[in-house]
Amino acid sequence: MNLHRLLEGRRAAGKPVQVALIGAGKFGSMFLSQVPHTPGLEVPVIVDLDPERAREACRTVGWDAARIAATIFTPEAAKATSGSIEVIVEATGNPAAGIRHARAAIGAGKHIVMVNVEADVLAGPLLAKEAQRAGVVYSLAYGDQPALTAELVDWARATGFRVVAAGKGTKYLPAYHDVTPKDVWGHYGLTADEAQSAGMNPQMFNSFLDGTKSAIEMAAIANASGLEVPTNGLSFPPCGVDDLPHVMRPRDQGGVLEKAGVVEVVSSLERDGRPVFRDLRWGVYVVLEAPNEYAADCFKQYGLKTDASGRYAAMYKPYHLIGLELNISILSAALRREPTGQALQFRGDVGSVAKRPLRAGEMLDGEGGYTVWGKLMPAAASLKHGTVPIGLAHKLKLKNDIAHGALVRWNDVEVDPHDETIKTRRAMEKAFGGAK
Repeated sequence: MNLHRLLEGRRAAGKPVQVALIGAGKFGSMFLSQVPHTPGLEVPVIVDLDPERAREACRTVGWDAARIAATIFTPEAAKATSGSIEVIVEATGNPAAGIRHARAAIGAGKHIVMVNVEADVLAGPLLAKEAQRAGVVYSLAYGDQPALTAELVDWARATGFRVVAAGKGTKYLPAYHDVTPKDVWGHYGLTADEAQSAGMNPQMFNSFLDGTKSAIEMAAIANASGLEVPTNGLSFPPCGVDDLPHVMRPRDQGGVLEKAGVVEVVSSLERDGRPVFRDLRWGVYVVLEAPNEYAADCFKQYGLKTDASGRYAAMYKPYHLIGLELNISILSAALRREPTGQALQFRGDVGSVAKRPLRAGEMLDGEGGYTVWGKLMPAAASLKHGTVPIGLAHKLKLKNDIAHGALVRWNDVEVDPHDETIKTRRAMEKAFGGAK
């Protein structure tokens, strides 16, 4: 609750928090829009493969000519670790680049805020441990749903409640798993021309629809909070905010969960396509259990929605503001030396599942593409089955045919054993081994 006061102290002392942004896409642009309105925080370096695009993004979000002129726009990631930079924001969305940039930041003694959840799920526990040894902060990005959910889980536990379930809402139907970038815009109510004119990337938006992004985010939450992953992956039960305590409780208590203490995503659509009443499509939640009758009575007295027993209740945030909230992570790292969520264990993984029958010789095209979608799995099960993580399922050539709906395994693909991202992933697996 003191971040603004601490920032004011830095501003008054003439020592603004210096940030480098890598990746000026949508998330990065949302963050940049807040910078002129945050005295004491400066972004002197923006790294992007297309520096002119990044410069135009700054104009679009309201930067004046003087601020733009004072900023370095460059494709060279090494510039991010130079000089007085304190915090590096990694917002590329590319797992290999994210791991590389995080390690460069850690090696240079800079805090790293990992917007790139794909990289975090591939190797987050290892990167966090490396950051700890270097005396810097490795953090999930506040404003994105994993960090917001981790905050709710922390709040519940710190106040003495047992966490039954935690996660987010999304728009989901089972058929979405097979949707490709060619078909995605109809599910968003857009034409391809409308999406193109708005600069929307069909593969990225398809990753939100086909279940992959939900799986990645729930794996990040499980790894940061110690919650477990459903044995058979996410089930996306339809559920509105008023029904969270009733639906999101264990089956032996009348709910849909296999057990207490898991991550799960709730759908804003009924299975027949009707909208869920008071859905949580844009928000996050935690379901908690009262530890005693007195606490359960307090739930009732203070108006919480509960299940019929009165012992299960929920807290939720109906919205998340993505990059508009990113300052919380940056300032927490720079001024408190604390992360807003951090991978500590390897509990959840995201395996690659065939969207259609795949043939030997085909090339996988990764998250949100035409070939595979990402399924949430317990990390131990993913390792046992030799599953190819979705974050590595890009430009891998198949050696075997894969049936529609089947997992893609390492023995099904051609692998370069010298690839640095794969080597980092193997090191993470060896170090953390799939916590149970």
